[in-house]
Amino acid sequence: MDLHFYAFGCRNCINNYPTYLDWQRRFRDKDVVILGIHTPETAAEQESAAVKTNAENAQFEFPVLIDGTKANWNAWGNSMWPSVYLVDKRGYLRHFWPGELQWQGATGDQWMRKRIEELLAEPAAAPSAD
Repeated sequence: MDLHFYAFGCRNCINNYPTYLDWQRRFRDKDVVILGIHTPETAAEQESAAVKTNAENAQFEFPVLIDGTKANWNAWGNSMWPSVYLVDKRGYLRHFWPGELQWQGATGDQWMRKRIEELLAEPAAAPSAD
């Protein structure tokens, strides 16, 4: 699972949108779940209708949770927008990228995509003995 925290008014977050759209297209028929968590940074980002409109305009096909009270933000220990996490098939956090994926020439988009592909290649989780 790709889980990313963002705020629609955040320039660094917006700069990650093309990567999320690429992953949405590239992994459409794979066992990859993409989930956006919109955590408002400003008062203008608090309105759920504005979040929905922004996600539609950005062409997000994945669900977006609105974290208006920062409960999820705090539970994950975030300190910056955007933050991108990869969770494996067993539900374990495996990789994390703080900030914009291509900030000042960084290749976080490629690095994270490779990690997604590696996680896809891992065997499925064994059923629990409950």
